[in-house]
Amino acid sequence: MTTSNYATERETTEGRVFTVTGGDWDTIVSGTDPINDERIVVNMGPQHPSTHGVLRLILELEGETVREARSVIGYLHTGIEKNLEYRNWVQGSTFVTRMDYLAPLFNETAYALAVEKLLGITDDITERATTIRVLMMELNRISSHLVWLATTGMELGAISIMLYGFREREYILDIFETITGLRMNHAYVRPGGVAQDVPDEAIVKIRNFLAMMPKKLKEYEDLLSGQPIWIERTKNVAVLDVTGCVALGITGPVLRSAGLAWDLRKTMPYCGYETYEFDVPTHPDGDVWGRYQVRLAEIRESMKLVEQALDRLRPGPVMVADRKIAWPAQLAIGVDGMGNSLEHVAKIMGQSMESLIHHFKLVTEGFRVPPGQVYVGIESPRGELGVHAVSDGGTRPYRVHYREPSFVNLQALPAMAEGGLIADVIAGGASLDPVMGGCDR
Repeated sequence: MTTSNYATERETTEGRVFTVTGGDWDTIVSGTDPINDERIVVNMGPQHPSTHGVLRLILELEGETVREARSVIGYLHTGIEKNLEYRNWVQGSTFVTRMDYLAPLFNETAYALAVEKLLGITDDITERATTIRVLMMELNRISSHLVWLATTGMELGAISIMLYGFREREYILDIFETITGLRMNHAYVRPGGVAQDVPDEAIVKIRNFLAMMPKKLKEYEDLLSGQPIWIERTKNVAVLDVTGCVALGITGPVLRSAGLAWDLRKTMPYCGYETYEFDVPTHPDGDVWGRYQVRLAEIRESMKLVEQALDRLRPGPVMVADRKIAWPAQLAIGVDGMGNSLEHVAKIMGQSMESLIHHFKLVTEGFRVPPGQVYVGIESPRGELGVHAVSDGGTRPYRVHYREPSFVNLQALPAMAEGGLIADVIAGGASLDPVMGGCDR
């Protein structure tokens, strides 16, 4: 008779039965006696609609009070960081954009800034390319916060705000599609600049969005801010003060909602943010209500930044001048909507044999990056998004590791949940705004 190395088995009248267990679930359950202790251990997720994808929470309950909470991650692991080691530096943009799928342009920009720092070309990035990066990131911040507002509202029973939040986000995704060709996972920000210029059509759409959005934000606040149920479910719920945030490494809106105005765009500026006028919203209470207020205020500040970026868009190239690094950024699409047009191919081939060979090597092999390692941090919608990039002097990364805010911020969930009600686990977890694609990578 064969035996299994992975599951216990027993014979029954209906045949052999295998008992498969996961992780340390049995150990946890065996430690409680629900009859005498009046405690039960329950699984929340990984399929629960309020766990933002595939987050699993193991909760030990006494009645409706949470006595212990444990987060289990890894269900959405995609191996993106490992995959980067098998692609050239430019191809890496296509992978990193898929990590935090609600903030793809931040993933791309952080990666591009790290590669540019290794190359020593940070100061060579054109003004137009840098301005476009700011423009796109701030639009992406608005769209990400809109998803947070929509999904949190849905989880707390406010169905209308879910519909409205996704409706306005759709407008931004339409802008992204006009500029990059894709709604998400753009691979638009690349080492050296951006993939292509912003068309005039997109500028019109952005200005229309800026004119429309203030009224929509007022509608959100009219719908929620005075609503008794919304107030009861958010005020003094899942409190985490500034000391707890700093101790756990929490950043982003969660930290700012506890009163600390830490924003990398101000404290450690990049992409010229030090030249823009904007405020860093904070709130003193460190609860779900404070996080709601901070994110709405950040949408307004991002709109200011988008408007300033539009006013700064001056004609010019969107990719560095060095042809040994510059990925082609003036593409012309063929009649089938794919690949390059024959005219563009003829232009490349007609320049010189040397330039054609170089273009071929750049696209197939990629450029070499001097050996070294760097860390670059930027302010994503969820907090500090950091890239630690290591080069061994080749055409592919030796190692790229992300300091992902969703991963770090999830540490706060037990601190917020334990001692509170099980219903408040939903509100507290949602207020962290975790994206499991970024957390697991």
